[in-house]
Amino acid sequence: MSTSYVIRDLFGGAITAKMPQGLVDASNLRQVPDNQEVFMYDRNNVSIIVEVLQAVNESEESKAIGFHFESLAQDNSAEKAEVQQVDVIPNERGDTTPPAIILQGTQLVHKFNRKERDTVKVLMALYRVQDKSIDLVVTFNIPLVTEEGGAVTEADALQVTHDFHEFVRSLKIVNFGLFA
Repeated sequence: MSTSYVIRDLFGGAITAKMPQGLVDASNLRQVPDNQEVFMYDRNNVSIIVEVLQAVNESEESKAIGFHFESLAQDNSAEKAEVQQVDVIPNERGDTTPPAIILQGTQLVHKFNRKERDTVKVLMALYRVQDKSIDLVVTFNIPLVTEEGGAVTEADALQVTHDFHEFVRSLKIVNFGLFA
């Protein structure tokens, strides 16, 4: 289960992160808002979304990332959204990128008007750029159970979880002018 990674420029190089090779840039396939970068795995239905958002008015880290998780659940019309774990990964590189607040959870959602709900594992990271009032949110959506196939295998889910941690630990804000 070895994956090759590359450092990728996001938002015109203002942010960099280590990502698996072979990801598909969704902007080549569909319209993506200017405040997002969206990637998809070429071998399964996993998606990665990096969003620049207005900071939420929560000072407690777990509540701030919980707000973003619940907002995603609402956007997905999730029947159920459950947080399993919240942690903080300090930035030990010595640069000015804030520490990552990470969340692992699941959401039960009806995709594409199907009868059965999909179970989606959500891995989320939040970087709070407080002096710019910005929340940088990274979300990996991993379909675990789907009605029409497309669910990842257990081995793929483990690999994507590893990819998420590589991404989160390597994310570096190079140009804070992005948030002006």
